[in-house]
Amino acid sequence: MDKLAENTFIGHLLELRRRVLFAVIAVFAGFMASYPFSKAIYTILAAPLIEVLPKGSHLIYTSLPEVFLTYVQLSLLSGFVLALPIVLYQFWAFIAPGLYEHERKAFFPLIFASVFLFVGGMLFAYFIVFPNAFRFFVSFSGNDITAMPKVDSYLSLIVKFSLAFGLAFQIPILIVVLVRIGVLQVATLRRSRRYAFLICAIASAVLSPPDVLSMVMLLIPMYMLFEVGLFFAARLPASRPGVEAAADDIAEPSQHVADEMDAAEESFRDKDEDGPKS
Repeated sequence: MDKLAENTFIGHLLELRRRVLFAVIAVFAGFMASYPFSKAIYTILAAPLIEVLPKGSHLIYTSLPEVFLTYVQLSLLSGFVLALPIVLYQFWAFIAPGLYEHERKAFFPLIFASVFLFVGGMLFAYFIVFPNAFRFFVSFSGNDITAMPKVDSYLSLIVKFSLAFGLAFQIPILIVVLVRIGVLQVATLRRSRRYAFLICAIASAVLSPPDVLSMVMLLIPMYMLFEVGLFFAARLPASRPGVEAAADDIAEPSQHVADEMDAAEESFRDKDEDGPKS
């Protein structure tokens, strides 16, 4: 038994390594495809800041390899976004064999929904949050203060918060999954709306750029996404066929044993009735 468990564990590790390798190869392929367009990607990402900079201001770099490393990091980020469907599929292919058929049908669409929500969060940050946040930051420049952001600092800021918004938009998926596997209950979530709002407020304060406007612009969609996740979670099937089937599998042997005991008891009773009487 221990040998079988060890072989199974090693098999899972080998399968995990294979899936991780496929995911890394996909990200590397995305990186190689993105690098020739790294300058164009940078121009697109820098546009929200360039549009609000005062006249005569521009981005600068203070070390020779800074721009090159910036292009490499941007290509890596772009490669990850391009490879995200493949990465998520590898994750799905690893866990799918351990799920019931109805669970596979329920969770598989969530993989694609997760991709759309992640990209949607990044686009929301790019088109809505960044222009307003950067306009707020640049407003402090004046005659004696000139805004000249560094290339690597700006890249670090925009990548960090793009990923943060992409992850924040996964809230509906997280809620649906937790309710589906029984970790959370819809009734509990409904009673905990005030705590959910507080958690969203804390998360938006941590994830958003350090200004009140950006925090509010993340807080509102985060809480709305919580309500969206709660809406869909409430429409999940109330019972889990897989769990019921497992319960039936357990109940069947027990019933069989009970039937055998009843039959044996009836047999002994017949023997007593047919036996010699004193």
